[in-house]
Amino acid sequence: MFRRKHSHNHQENDSSQDAKVNELRTAIGPISGRSLQYCTDACLRRYLEARNWNVDKSKKMLEETLKWRSNYKPEEIRWHEVANEGETGKVYRANFHDRQGRTVLILRPGMQNTSSQDSQIRHLVYLIENAILNLPEGQEQMSWLIDFTGWSLNTNVPIKTARDSANILQNHYPERLAVAFLYNPPRIFEAFWKVVKYFLDPKTFQKVKFVYPKNKDSVELMSSYFDVENLPTEFGGKAKLQYDHEEFSRLMAQDDVKAARVWGFDNKLHHVNNGYSGAEVVPEPVPLAPPAS
Repeated sequence: MFRRKHSHNHQENDSSQDAKVNELRTAIGPISGRSLQYCTDACLRRYLEARNWNVDKSKKMLEETLKWRSNYKPEEIRWHEVANEGETGKVYRANFHDRQGRTVLILRPGMQNTSSQDSQIRHLVYLIENAILNLPEGQEQMSWLIDFTGWSLNTNVPIKTARDSANILQNHYPERLAVAFLYNPPRIFEAFWKVVKYFLDPKTFQKVKFVYPKNKDSVELMSSYFDVENLPTEFGGKAKLQYDHEEFSRLMAQDDVKAARVWGFDNKLHHVNNGYSGAEVVPEPVPLAPPAS
């Protein structure tokens, strides 16, 4: 009896959520082109979820993103434009997924190699878009692993960069981050964190987990998300962490072709030297489930 009642409530909940999705779609009015492709039902749900299913607030949030995307054009960033930021592997997509099939980004702030805030953020945005591009069917989120090896207040991300990155993530990629594990941060990081946590909305803040190798609970939490065999030793696992910039660059160049197809723009300008003919990258019909970020 209890069970049936429970599932009935759940269905009601689902149908009221669907109604909110439709309400939000009506509220944003006619859109076309990439904005329309971006605004899948799944996308609208993420914006509603981020604003506790308040349609007015979700509309405001989504409109800000559509404006940001049309100016910043994150889907048009090409690897060769940000590759120099990636030379040390300070942020890259891991070659393994978490237990739920999520794309994993590895962030190593101690490997900072440049000083231009704008291009650092552009590089991060490229990799967030790339993580989304590589999500398996039915999975909408990514996991972040943050390794503090080599981190000090000198290599530290300036507060402004941290704030701007956090704002882009939570304002323009709502509900895309499942969890961010901060692995064994040094004591001195606590001062930095005290400031940064004020930039995070409550939903994002809850997704940040500190993991200390000597703390059994935090290690267990981590292994509930990751298979120790896949996990690099830097995060308490058994795998060897290897970042090969040339190999990763080849992978990203292939993904750039894929992104161009998905978003329906011609990639031939960027790939003249790669032996691609324009014919191979003609925009295909919009797939049923384009990556909505």
